[in-house]
Amino acid sequence: MTPGTPDRGLGMGTLDMGMSVRLESLRHFEPRRDAAWQRLRAVQPAAYARSRNHLDGAATGLSPYITHGVLSLPEVLGAVLAGPGDAARLEVQHKLVYELGWRAYFQHVRARRGEAILQSLHPGLLPDEAYAPQVPDDVRQARTGVPVIDQAVRSLYACGHLHNHARLWLASYLVHLRKVHWRAGADWLIGHLLDGDVASNHLSWQWVAATGSHKPYLFNADNVARFAPPSWHSPGTPLDTDYATLEAVARDRAAMPVVAPTDDGVIEPPCSRRPPPQAGFTALADAPDRLAGDLAGRDVWLVHPWSLGRRPEALPAQAVPVGAVIDELHPQAWRDARWAFVAGLMEELGAARWHGSAADWSAALRTARSVHLVDDLHLGPAVQALLPPGPGAPAWFRHDPPALFAPVSADCASFSKWWAAATRGLQHAAQLPGLAATFCAHAGGPNVDTTLALPFDQVDGPIGSGRATWAADPLTDRPGSRLRHR
Repeated sequence: MTPGTPDRGLGMGTLDMGMSVRLESLRHFEPRRDAAWQRLRAVQPAAYARSRNHLDGAATGLSPYITHGVLSLPEVLGAVLAGPGDAARLEVQHKLVYELGWRAYFQHVRARRGEAILQSLHPGLLPDEAYAPQVPDDVRQARTGVPVIDQAVRSLYACGHLHNHARLWLASYLVHLRKVHWRAGADWLIGHLLDGDVASNHLSWQWVAATGSHKPYLFNADNVARFAPPSWHSPGTPLDTDYATLEAVARDRAAMPVVAPTDDGVIEPPCSRRPPPQAGFTALADAPDRLAGDLAGRDVWLVHPWSLGRRPEALPAQAVPVGAVIDELHPQAWRDARWAFVAGLMEELGAARWHGSAADWSAALRTARSVHLVDDLHLGPAVQALLPPGPGAPAWFRHDPPALFAPVSADCASFSKWWAAATRGLQHAAQLPGLAATFCAHAGGPNVDTTLALPFDQVDGPIGSGRATWAADPLTDRPGSRLRHR
């Protein structure tokens, strides 16, 4: 079978694109690698640094493709450095590089803290029990009567994406004014984001809540008026006050009075932990022996939702791609648009799409010659349950994803400490160890190569560990779902 060609014998489902095109989210973020590269080519570092905090600023819009492994941090930065003018001499302290660092830092924290990031890292302004365990209906329905909040929720549902500043505002409003626990807000938001990443999303909510930082993130109506279009402005609401008043509210157990809604709001899109039928996944439970028979004696590339980039160079030439959703490794419920986004990218890779429990997958893979997957923190230690035990089990290969920054061995409790360690001694972005002196970017497909010669002697080759690695591959917009004041 030619790499990238669907193997219909593997139960290749058909994505109902009629369903997909009706989803507004996919009109904004098409599930294709060349769509990601079109956005990447349009990145303007100077404009990004100057206007990224504005809702109509030069944000890259790359975060859904980064979260799902379509683009890598080295791939993104390498393409930016190959841009016109002085792009190749971008300093390592540039805002765009700095924001890529935030995404890498959140991965660093999750790698060391594991599931602990799902709980408050330290006490916040109030005890955990002082906060409500659910997001109120008026917020979910965009009928709070506070324009900035209602517009943010409407935008989230319509696009599957939200500008970083709007995420900040939404999180701060929920936690500090409505007294909703940060975890409830984080779990709700990630279900509706195409770029939802547990490390970036949940640690960002902790940053806002002051359970992962030393002070709360607060905003007022003046801040909204400075960075958002007029329809978001919120004069005359409880946000129309000074920061001293807002901090006093944040430290009080009493929630802010609810403003009378001005309309009927919107309907929240449903979310599910399993792919909808229209996404074209076959349930392993419905055909327990079929996939095992198809994979007998073959090399398998297990394509999971967080690794949807091009084929790793270390794969055997005839490895067959199999799109995999593993129930135990997918605790977050997603809206249909995100399932369609993932399914579309799997389809582009020629991957048959299946879903089932770890036990189902273990049984299905038992007959393969070898199984390869790209590692990701979303997989966690539970991926070990996929390894079929006993004699004759397939050989397993867990490939490291490409990294942009040097690994930091210390457990850094703050971004500033991690950043200092990760960039020590570096002046230019091209010196980061994840960039090779010759960076080959496959834009728009495997047959279009662009060699990017970077001008600094100090650039090291691609980094790796004892496990298999390959050349550049995931990025971000600014770190995916991160909610940080800038």
